[in-house]
Amino acid sequence: MKVLVISDNHGDTERIVGVKKRYEGKVDAMFHCGDSELPFNSDEMDGFIKVRGNCDFDSSYPDDKVVKVLGTTVFMTHGHLYGIKSSLDRIYYKAAEVGADLIFFGHSHTLGAEVIENRLFVNPGSILLPRGRKEATYAIVERIDSNVDVCFYDDKHEEITSWNGSI
Repeated sequence: MKVLVISDNHGDTERIVGVKKRYEGKVDAMFHCGDSELPFNSDEMDGFIKVRGNCDFDSSYPDDKVVKVLGTTVFMTHGHLYGIKSSLDRIYYKAAEVGADLIFFGHSHTLGAEVIENRLFVNPGSILLPRGRKEATYAIVERIDSNVDVCFYDDKHEEITSWNGSI
C-alpha cells in the first residue's frame, strides 16, 4: 500500500494540482487532511479522500473519515476538533475506537510522524504555509507487510531527510 497525504494548501491550487498530477495513478489513495479552502466538488480536489478543516466552509466535507486501503484501516481528520496542537490523546482514542492502523491529520502545519501503541500518526505539514521549517511539505506513506515507511517531500518533490521525528 502506498498513499499520498497532503494538507493545508489554503486555496493554493497550483501546488495541490502539481502534487496530484505527480502521484495520480501511482499511489493507492490520495488523502487531503483539510484546509484546502476549495469547494468539495472542485476539479482540484477530485480524486482525494478529503475532510473538512477549520478554514473549509463547504459543508459537504466530512469532519472525519475512516477508510480501508488494501486491508489497512485509516482514520483521517483535520485535527482541530481533537486538539492536536496540545496533545494526541483525543485523536488517539478516536483512532482506537475505529480500529485505525494509520492516522492522518494536519492543522498544525508541522510535519511529523509518531507511533503510539502500534498506531502510526502522520501530519504531512502544510503544502503552502509550513511552521517550524521553511519547506512546504507533503508525505508518502508506504506499507509493505508489517513495515511502514513515511517519507516527507517539499513542494519541488525533493525528499526531506532531516526532521525531528515527532509531531
